[in-house]
Amino acid sequence: MRAFLNADGHTPTLEFSALLALVAFVGALQLSIAVAETLGVIALGCWVAWLSTSRKRPTAPTFFGGLLIYAALTLVSVVFSRDLSASLVDAKELLLFLVVPVVFQLARGQRAQTLATVIVSVGGATAVFGVVQFGILEYDNLGQRPSGSMGHYMTYSGLLVLVISLACARALFDARERTWSVLVMPALIAALMVTLTRSNMIGAGVAVSLLFVMRDFRLLSVVPVVAALFFVFAPPQITARIYSTFDMQDPTVRDRFAMARAGVRIVRDHPITGVGPDMVKEVYPDYREAGAAEDEPAHLHNVPLQIAAERGLAAFAAWLAFLALVLRELVRLFRDDRTRTLAAAGIAAMAGMLTAGMFEYNFGDSEFLMLFLVIITLPLAAAQSIGNTPVNPNASDSGTT
Repeated sequence: MRAFLNADGHTPTLEFSALLALVAFVGALQLSIAVAETLGVIALGCWVAWLSTSRKRPTAPTFFGGLLIYAALTLVSVVFSRDLSASLVDAKELLLFLVVPVVFQLARGQRAQTLATVIVSVGGATAVFGVVQFGILEYDNLGQRPSGSMGHYMTYSGLLVLVISLACARALFDARERTWSVLVMPALIAALMVTLTRSNMIGAGVAVSLLFVMRDFRLLSVVPVVAALFFVFAPPQITARIYSTFDMQDPTVRDRFAMARAGVRIVRDHPITGVGPDMVKEVYPDYREAGAAEDEPAHLHNVPLQIAAERGLAAFAAWLAFLALVLRELVRLFRDDRTRTLAAAGIAAMAGMLTAGMFEYNFGDSEFLMLFLVIITLPLAAAQSIGNTPVNPNASDSGTT
């Protein structure tokens, strides 16, 4: 509770209410999108009211400017969409970007660590539920996979990638949070594996490997040992799913390549403003290859291609600029003992998102996007002070880059 207080030992009622709503919102992201969105609106309303009554100006990290440019260019693509109303409805996802300034101003200092603990703890609980679904409720095949409390296994596994990034960073860099994170990690990894989602398995592997390198390059020697043990003891349906990643006769693998080629042709024909948000599925039949498995996929299963095809190359460039700004800030904060842990988590989350995003449009998943924005904003929020109180060191261990 002390982390919620300002320097004078008190917190204005509206600020405190906004902060409680934010904590509940962050926790609900892994439980229910409907509840999370409701709590998010409450947090946003309390934040706006607090700013108004305290005469504070809204502030945001530098990278938020990149998101605003991306949002503006998305709206331009809406104007030129073949179905303006449908694209405008889809573009409402841009409102989710408001998560960034809310977290940035409310989760200052040690509050950021509180939110991180909530994310890891809720993630651990949903991971146990996912393992129960697999082991007891027989969610153990491609037709029925564990999804936790989410509506889809892809959303669930994507969230697990982000939580694994945060928990692993705390285990490697934060002495105070190490025990809890180490205890939670096996459940998180097991839950991800039993979802049978290859893209997110690879994304989590890249994120964890990157954290090992950031902590001590020699830790990479552990990876092949763990991989060997995994293939020896993992259930056959999991190992078979991983092997299928390299099987060019697998229909889903072949279809990913077919979608990529179709996506390139869409971008070539609509380079400036794209075809419009949520319009790829409408034009895909015109670009679909004869051997493609899906007739009208909802998206191209590739974040860069999906953004470029929907919104044009200018929006894609703005998205890349946003990521570059995030990375620059996180690398800077990683050099500071006070923010190293959360910065490492943010960098790993970016790596996991980008890697998995080569095979899945995770940036367009509302739950995933909101939790991703929370995790990359927390380090910058932690670097601030609460009132006039300096940021407390988080007992990080020193690491090597």
